Amino acid sequence: MSQFYPHIREAAADFRYLLDRGYPRRAALALVGDRYGLNRTGRQLLHRGVFAPEEAAARRAKLRPLAQVARQPLGVDGHNVLITLECARRGLPLVAADDGFIRDVGEISRAFRLSSETHQVLALLADFLAAGQVREVHVFYDAPLSRSGELARHTAAIFADRGLKVAAAAAPVPEKELAAFPGAVCTSDTALIDRVAVVVDLAGELIREQLRSQNLIDLQA
Repeated sequence: MSQFYPHIREAAADFRYLLDRGYPRRAALALVGDRYGLNRTGRQLLHRGVFAPEEAAARRAKLRPLAQVARQPLGVDGHNVLITLECARRGLPLVAADDGFIRDVGEISRAFRLSSETHQVLALLADFLAAGQVREVHVFYDAPLSRSGELARHTAAIFADRGLKVAAAAAPVPEKELAAFPGAVCTSDTALIDRVAVVVDLAGELIREQLRSQNLIDLQA
């Protein structure tokens, strides 16, 4: 994938430099994107993968491996995790970001639809959590998205079938539920990461350990 963006790392270095010096994010991205002739996907790689060093370090300080928090309840940002995993399975571009998280750049959140692939990803995720000896999982889906209630029911059934203690629900604002969750939170959403104390990059761990995407572009400083 990086062959399609031969200057993406130079662009990332320039973008990071500007952010570190207090340039507005949107203006800096436009400047660097124009300088290197990046298309929308290239700009999304920078936007979702590059941060000011101080900001990235603060998020890395909150990041924990799944094995370290498996004995405490996990709060899962359902659509965030599923969409990243579905993008990985489809071979869409992913970025390994400065803050230690893997993110998709497909911009498909609002177009997400429950499909047979979703069931496969849920089974993969349930197996991964069970193998990691996770004890309790609370999954929150974004209620305004299509068929979120149905997705929550499928999640509960698939996870319970693996012996996991699970609660899954469609919430009007999942971020509000997760920000107050009394345990580690599984997400790559930057706004949510900044609001919680302990974070697990659940999708990222699964991608690194099992899916090994060929379209993962590493932009970490």
